[in-house]
Amino acid sequence: MKSTRIIAATLFTVLLAGCMTVGPDYRRPKVDTPEQWPGTASPDPLPAAWWKTYGDPVLDRMVGDALAYNTDLRLAIARVDEARAALGISRADQLPQVSANVGASRNRASQESVLNIPPGVDPEYRNYRATLNASYEIDFWGKYRRATEAARAELLAAQSSREAVRLALITDVARGYFNLRALDAQVAVTRRTIGSRLASTALQRKRFEAGVASEFDLRQVEAQAAQAMALLPALERSLAQQETALSVLLGHSPRAIVTVPVERGAAIDALTLPPAVPAGLPSDLLERRPDVRQAEQALIAANARIGQAKAAYYPSISLTAFLGGDSASLSELFSAQARVWQIGGSAAQTIFDAGRTRQQVEQARAREQQLLALYAAAIQNAFKDTLDALVAQRTAREALDAEQTRVTALENSYKLAQLRYDNGISSLLDVLDVERGLLDAELNRIEAQRAQLAATADLFKALGGGWDGNLEVEKSAKSD
Repeated sequence: MKSTRIIAATLFTVLLAGCMTVGPDYRRPKVDTPEQWPGTASPDPLPAAWWKTYGDPVLDRMVGDALAYNTDLRLAIARVDEARAALGISRADQLPQVSANVGASRNRASQESVLNIPPGVDPEYRNYRATLNASYEIDFWGKYRRATEAARAELLAAQSSREAVRLALITDVARGYFNLRALDAQVAVTRRTIGSRLASTALQRKRFEAGVASEFDLRQVEAQAAQAMALLPALERSLAQQETALSVLLGHSPRAIVTVPVERGAAIDALTLPPAVPAGLPSDLLERRPDVRQAEQALIAANARIGQAKAAYYPSISLTAFLGGDSASLSELFSAQARVWQIGGSAAQTIFDAGRTRQQVEQARAREQQLLALYAAAIQNAFKDTLDALVAQRTAREALDAEQTRVTALENSYKLAQLRYDNGISSLLDVLDVERGLLDAELNRIEAQRAQLAATADLFKALGGGWDGNLEVEKSAKSD
């Protein structure tokens, strides 16, 4: 009957413990954000694998290799595994701990001690003991529940950090590939121009030797060819550096970085440009950004740590028990006469700790304020990145249109200047001047194409990647 009361009282205490948790409950900070970006259009669905919208299988394979082998992403994945293990440890602290203890000893008692051993009794004896031990600290104030809450939020923060690394990696691979194909195109244009100018130089030299052309014209053509040749080394250096950078992003081994060339796919002007992201995007879309989610989960964890620290103000209540056998004979160890057991409870309360607990609570609160500021900064940066990316997308498109018009006009002008020179209407300087402008325009057009492709990748990154279907459906599913 007495043991029944003890068990009932214990169960009541455990149930009561589930209703008491000290510390503040998390509430999302209010942030003054617009309901949507300027405009009224609704966003079209964009697949999660947004890089496939560029229509280049080589780029798709590069992204796959980077996600499989990149060292930064592997590091982020390992940190998620570490946070998951930490959550498991916190959960284990909420449960009873059970252990087994088995021991055997051989002893000899003193025959000259205060406790005299009767004559004929062997002072040497053996002892065998086997027990099953259990201990449980009742989480009456929610210390361990707060610790588990914090560990769970830290796991989610680590997962969001992994997604942030993943998104940044995909964007870097896409941008690096665009840089590579742009440099390939610029090198090709420069080499073609060099070939054309060297042919013009050879022709002009023959004309000079025949007395038809002046030395002044010859030297002008030679200078024009040398100018194009001077551009090539810097472009080739940048191309080699971009190949190496891409190899590192893709996780290639040192041997592969040196010996394996980077694969090429579509030319820069053959890559499909994804549809422009319209204005009127809901601002809630930025909640999908992994860096924003990471900042909020870190804030949730810091809030829970305050409750964990405050629980130290209150007594800790523990239950202990063991059941087993204790015998001088191994064969009798598990007999009824050798049975031993114990059930007990204890409570411990700190009386004086020189303000240690109070300072730990203040430390946790200060940590929460730091992460609150980081959360606000993450939201600010999310809006800044998106606004910058929207402007870059628009201006890059305008710049490309202008450069394309300029190239077309200069191509026509070059044909006319060459025709006028052949008919003796204009001088060679007019032809050289147009040809020089045409090379610059072609290089700038390629750079504008690269900038426009990079701007779309930056925008997808700023928006947290792609999205499928209706955004309201995504939002409600996330809240569930």
